[in-house]
Amino acid sequence: MPQEFSFDVVSKVDLQAADDCVNAGMKEISTRFDFKGSVSQMSLDKKIGEIALLSDDEGKLKSVLDILQSRWARRGLPLKSLEPGKVEPAENGTVRQKFKIIQGIVQEKAKLIVAAVKEAKLKVTPSIQGDQVRVASKSKDELQTTMTLLKGKDFGVALQFANFR
Repeated sequence: MPQEFSFDVVSKVDLQAADDCVNAGMKEISTRFDFKGSVSQMSLDKKIGEIALLSDDEGKLKSVLDILQSRWARRGLPLKSLEPGKVEPAENGTVRQKFKIIQGIVQEKAKLIVAAVKEAKLKVTPSIQGDQVRVASKSKDELQTTMTLLKGKDFGVALQFANFR
């Protein structure tokens, strides 16, 4: 019986790495001259997977966001995994913006991924399994070709490949 190989297409963010980014960003805010006397801060709620940015005005909020994004990119975390919320007024004339950390692939995106793989007419069988997509084949080369195909397309979510067996 020929052996079947597979891998999972996932979209996950290491919350410890995200926490490190937020802590390093707060350290940078506390030392930067342009934030002297500012109430600017960022915080991570690991339970709900959300980052909250707070600042004096929208201009400074954009600078805080730039710090977060640069730290995020330096750690190799995908920027697509941050889903921005609306900028809203907070207490004492400050502004706040929340970012949801996207974990997993939503059903609509998973269907797009499966459709793209099937459209390529490769000898693989993609299947949606919860918040991930499993791709199976008898050939490791076909799986590698599928990975290359998926890396080349933009599905609006950050994709990683796990459990290659």
